[in-house]
Amino acid sequence: MPIRGRPTLLLDLDGTLVDPGPGILACVRRALAAFGVFPAEAEDLGWVIGPPIRETFRRLLDGRGDVEAAVRLYREHYSAWGLYQAAVYPGVAGALSHHRARGTRLVLCTAKARGFARRVVDHFGLAPLLSGLYGAELDGRFEDKGDLIAHILRADALQPQDVCMVGDRRHDVLAAARHGIPTIGVLWGYGGREELEAAGAAMLIERAGELLPEGAA
Repeated sequence: MPIRGRPTLLLDLDGTLVDPGPGILACVRRALAAFGVFPAEAEDLGWVIGPPIRETFRRLLDGRGDVEAAVRLYREHYSAWGLYQAAVYPGVAGALSHHRARGTRLVLCTAKARGFARRVVDHFGLAPLLSGLYGAELDGRFEDKGDLIAHILRADALQPQDVCMVGDRRHDVLAAARHGIPTIGVLWGYGGREELEAAGAAMLIERAGELLPEGAA
């Protein structure tokens, strides 16, 4: 079965369904400032979008502050205003609607805290298109996307051969591969062609419309 036609798609959120860049990056900088850490404005922090939040702050603080405190500050800002500074990528809603109409099971699979993920898809009108929503817990459980996918497979009684991952970062590809699941890498996100190819993405797409199986209308 072509991977785009598998019965279940696991969907990453940030960098795949929505572009969260302005909000996330502003909130990260605000949290770092509390510890006297000020990355240059010109520094490309796009790499922070996708990886688990604790991993991000461990790297950014590099021993200069408490990671858990930084995560709390980040989440305060993100909850208040950051999550609204995002936009759904062009064509995504239409592609998901087509899949939903074909009977595809669309399951959100994100390292973002589950409560925040729910607010994002609700706010941007994507929630009705989803069959399920899974994310990390605030205490860090399921921040590792491989662990999260294992949880989804158990909870929804899914077989790996019926599932395809859709994401923009190496974390998506490697996590899915742990379970024998192929990944469609999206090139409109934050990973890029080189990162996704090196991680072993099964295929790459440049437009959301390419997420549909050939001949789908």
